Amino acid sequence: MISRRTLLSGSLAMALVPPGPKLAAGPLIEQRADPFITPRIKGRYYFTGSVPEYDRVVVRGASTISGLTTATESVVWRRPATGPMGGHIWAPELHRIDGRWYIYFAAGDSDDVFRIRMYVLESPLADPTDPAGWTLRGRITTEWDSFALDATTFAHRGRRYLVWAQSEPEIAVNSSLYIAEMSSPWALRSKPTRIATPTRSWEIQGYRVNEGPAVLIRNGRMFVTFSASATDARYCLGLLTADARADLLAPSSWAKTPDPVFTTNAQTGQYGPGHNSFTVAEDGVTDLLVYHARDYRDIVGDPLYDPNRHTRVQPFTWNADGTPRFGVPGGA
Repeated sequence: MISRRTLLSGSLAMALVPPGPKLAAGPLIEQRADPFITPRIKGRYYFTGSVPEYDRVVVRGASTISGLTTATESVVWRRPATGPMGGHIWAPELHRIDGRWYIYFAAGDSDDVFRIRMYVLESPLADPTDPAGWTLRGRITTEWDSFALDATTFAHRGRRYLVWAQSEPEIAVNSSLYIAEMSSPWALRSKPTRIATPTRSWEIQGYRVNEGPAVLIRNGRMFVTFSASATDARYCLGLLTADARADLLAPSSWAKTPDPVFTTNAQTGQYGPGHNSFTVAEDGVTDLLVYHARDYRDIVGDPLYDPNRHTRVQPFTWNADGTPRFGVPGGA
């Protein structure tokens, strides 16, 4: 989540933004899906993401975004051989809350790798790449014991929230998006509010999916990007918007942009962009979109087991009406 003081709104603000950092044209990190890069904290960026083996949680750190490419990757947690969390390990996110580190991740069971639920790790150490600090806080309990994943958290107006994707038993889709207030970094205070469900044509390709939420707070509004459809070339980003002063737990506060905001682009050779996060470049000004994509369209077998979803990073700007403008994957 990014929350920093608005500079100016509209095209004037865009004109005042200095040139952004030079980033590599290719992937930042190969074979790392669902990428998450923290804001710069005490001069360091930290990265985590899904590995193709779906068996562990990794963290790497560097003083620059580009430095994450070659930074040593530390395994901070491995799945157990049996029982709960012994299945697929997906989509970790790393958050600094009240002087401690937390990793939110999704895990299946050893006897049912797709019995996915949400869990939290905690570390009191200053360095999140140190495996010695990490302990399991446990599972995030929601209203339903059902497929749940992609938890992200943010603080706003003195309250902390969780946003995640879940299969609500009475809704005939694979996953919808929910928000709830938190009582601690690993527990919910309120009942969940459904803020989005896949209904539009671009959200129901292959699977009926809304997942992978990421939060921006800017220009007096809350923005939640999310990923939709199957994890092949049809994967794309959608956008939800709410007034920053609104009751975020009220479904009516949230509006979905009718069309996707970031999609496959054959000209740049990037397919299935999605499951993004946000950070800010070393200049402290340039907003960066972090996402994964493949550099080919055709996949042999289940896309879930194709390892070549690579982490990419590129600047994005803001439209005159205060909404984010992401451009196209691999290009401006």
